[in-house]
Amino acid sequence: MFDNLSERLERSFKILKGQGKITEINIADALKDVRRALLDADVSYKIAKDFTNTVKEKSLGANVVKAVKPKQQIIKIVHDELIELMGKDHAEINLQTKFTVILIAGLQGSGKTTFTAKLANFLKTKKSKNPLLVAGDVYRPAAIEQLKVLSEQVGVSVYTEENNKNPVKIAKAAIDFAKKNAHDVVIIDTAGRLAVDETMMKEIREIKKAVKPDEILFVVDSMTGQDAVNTAKEFNDKLDFDGVVLTKLDGDTRGGAALTIRSIVQKPIKFVGTGEKIDALDVFYPERMADRILGMGDIVSLVEKAEEQIDQEEARRLQKRIAKNQFDFNDFLKQLNSIKKMGNVKDLVSMIPGMGKMVKNLDIDNDSFKGIEAIITSMTPDERSNPKILNGSRRKRIAKGSGSNIQEVNRLIKQFGDTKKMMQMVQGGGKMAALKKAAKKKKRRK
Repeated sequence: MFDNLSERLERSFKILKGQGKITEINIADALKDVRRALLDADVSYKIAKDFTNTVKEKSLGANVVKAVKPKQQIIKIVHDELIELMGKDHAEINLQTKFTVILIAGLQGSGKTTFTAKLANFLKTKKSKNPLLVAGDVYRPAAIEQLKVLSEQVGVSVYTEENNKNPVKIAKAAIDFAKKNAHDVVIIDTAGRLAVDETMMKEIREIKKAVKPDEILFVVDSMTGQDAVNTAKEFNDKLDFDGVVLTKLDGDTRGGAALTIRSIVQKPIKFVGTGEKIDALDVFYPERMADRILGMGDIVSLVEKAEEQIDQEEARRLQKRIAKNQFDFNDFLKQLNSIKKMGNVKDLVSMIPGMGKMVKNLDIDNDSFKGIEAIITSMTPDERSNPKILNGSRRKRIAKGSGSNIQEVNRLIKQFGDTKKMMQMVQGGGKMAALKKAAKKKKRRK
């Protein structure tokens, strides 16, 4: 996501490298490249031009700080303007205290049904809600069945009336059902439609009028680029939705929709879909996205993901074992499983400042851990808890049992030893605690 834009912006800023101060000439050259980078990312010409004009104006009008180089000053201004362009402040989903109705709208194939289930999972696990999904797409073959399958994955109920072809009546009946069965959130999945299809637009307006939703979310496939922005504007003119959801941001997207949709429709981006898994849904933070676009990483989100998956009691137990030099392959395997639960490993690594570019061309996925897991699980309990006894004959047996070779087993044992030493160093210096403290401090400032 945004890899190409990040690279192009980095090349643009290099024009200012070695410059003693910002001038009309060098800033014009740098911003010409910035504008091209934005256009290549599928940002509209007008927005790209307005963006670079604003950056130029602020750059030339900025008070020059001797300790800050021109390149750093421009990056700071571009960073601030990207945040402004994407909405400045984070926007929460509108949840009522007792009962909330959420209406999902969007084009055919934008990922509405999948997002509906992801949202239910988000509300259930992170907001302690008891959501009810409503199958309001009565036109697409297998739409109801898809929602049923997804609801089972999430562990929530779904309301269907498979012989009823009136989505307005289905939605009203679902709300009555929810209130009688202790559901505090109703999420209504609707049929995909074209903004120019007046019949379908009239239908969703009737659903809106009948159920009076507290929140209307418009789902956009970010891979459609600038077309997604135009479609969002048409929908907003007719439906007046509350927020935008960008799906498929993990795909081969140039990012233009994420950058400009807020400025066009004047409605915040509230969520972004970052993968196919049911938990691959992130709350949208403009500042964090700007950090990632400019290669600054996103350490706050990384710490949040870690805190969601790592049990605090387990973390304290592990901390004590590391301090006592008792960290073993059983602990290693547990940490490996925790990392896998956090999401795509490559995405996680790219959240570390400066690492995004380094891992861009590396083939890293969660399947990469399978060989490691096979080797560890081929060890006896004694070998996992006391790696020092892993002599040549034991290593040979482990290699055979795990379907690997002796070199791979040796490499893992060496890596384990190096990891153990590094963890003790970090533990001793208190760096992990400092990292979490810094991340939380930044989070509180938002």
